[in-house]
Amino acid sequence: MTTATDTTTTTTTAATASTTAAAGAGVDPRQLAALGDTLRADPSFRVARNAATAANVETVTLDRDVLATTDSSTSVKLDSWSVADQKKSGRCWIFAGLNALRGGDGGVIDATGVKDLELSQTYLHYWDKLEKANHFLCAMAGLTDRDIDDRTVQHLLADPVEDGGQWNMFVALVDKYGAVPKYAMPETRSSSDTRAMNRDLATALRAGATRMRQDGADVREVHRGTLADVHRILTVHLGTPPERFVWQYRDRNDEFHRVGEMTPRDFAARYLPADLGEYVCVVDDPRRTSPRGGLFTVEHLGNVVGGAPVTYVNAPVEVIKAAVLESLQDGRPVWFGCDTAAQSYRERGVWDAHLHDYEGFYDVELDLTKEERLLTGESQMTHAMVFTGVDVDDDGRPVRWRVENSWGPKAAEKGFWTMNDNWFDQYVFEIAVHRDRLPQEYRAALDTTPTVLPAWDPMGALAR
Repeated sequence: MTTATDTTTTTTTAATASTTAAAGAGVDPRQLAALGDTLRADPSFRVARNAATAANVETVTLDRDVLATTDSSTSVKLDSWSVADQKKSGRCWIFAGLNALRGGDGGVIDATGVKDLELSQTYLHYWDKLEKANHFLCAMAGLTDRDIDDRTVQHLLADPVEDGGQWNMFVALVDKYGAVPKYAMPETRSSSDTRAMNRDLATALRAGATRMRQDGADVREVHRGTLADVHRILTVHLGTPPERFVWQYRDRNDEFHRVGEMTPRDFAARYLPADLGEYVCVVDDPRRTSPRGGLFTVEHLGNVVGGAPVTYVNAPVEVIKAAVLESLQDGRPVWFGCDTAAQSYRERGVWDAHLHDYEGFYDVELDLTKEERLLTGESQMTHAMVFTGVDVDDDGRPVRWRVENSWGPKAAEKGFWTMNDNWFDQYVFEIAVHRDRLPQEYRAALDTTPTVLPAWDPMGALAR
């Protein structure tokens, strides 16, 4: 007699067999031998093998024609300052946000006349960590009725307080905490190399989430106690943010200015754009499940509880390019998110969609569309930077883009990279621009109720 358990086992075994049959048989040694004979008879394989075993594949696949025809000059160039360096941290979005505000017409450098003024990334990094910890604990408190192995719970537990973030999260921090010059809260060993700090913060938060789930737990008390633990660890690593600081400086003409004592919010109100809240995110998400002109958000994505939600409107890449181009021509740098590692050459600081000829090197078809790369996890937003220039041809079309990176001055053109326009199409996913830069149909979408995507959606990857 077959029991219910037996039936399940039989059904599972049959399904597995069916899947195996559909996928094909196991690896056949005779087939491998034939493949090996084919490779040994192919001189192009021998060349590729010899090259890959003796040199870096990224170097030997470089298309020299692309490199030779990529010029770093641009017809529009806003930057006259030095790049910053995020070092061993994932604070790119904070660096990019502050870089976008310090330069260009109306930026902090323009307002003060200080040639290389840098704002403190550590200051906003501190508050982001604390706010993210609180955001995480609020989410955990609301999910105590779900099993610990629930996908959303596990997704949040995987990275409770990582370095990443989004434009809306940057604005939320500036709105609440203001900003300070770098000297008022300088870098520490842990702000420049966040691995150990993040490890210990994550452990504290996971411990708090575990205590929330214990029988009879006072969830609010656990929340408060865990946040106190996070505050202690964070302040050990990054120091105490200044409540007030003395602001005085010499401008590029060596003239001295003594403004006096200021709070971080005073500084932001005086030097940062008053319309920062009017800057919105626009993404190029080609997935058919995310229609153009729609407004979206990602579940549990954010830092400041009660702050403006992280939202974005989905628009074609042509709309995004037009908004960036108009902003740059008006003297304003543009924050953006992309998949920086794809088709990249760090030494020269170049991006081109065909920079590395991997298909020719391996003689294997590797092409995927932008949509397919998003759907399969091949590509997602991994880095935020700032557009500071563009080269426009005689017909008004962008040829290449100038990018302020936050990887220090040793690579590229003293840290400024060159992006050929074909790379923009494939690997740029998001920008932050003033809402007035968008066509009316996309501005109207900003005032609709956003569609909520799951916490693990790739459009939230930059915050992880």
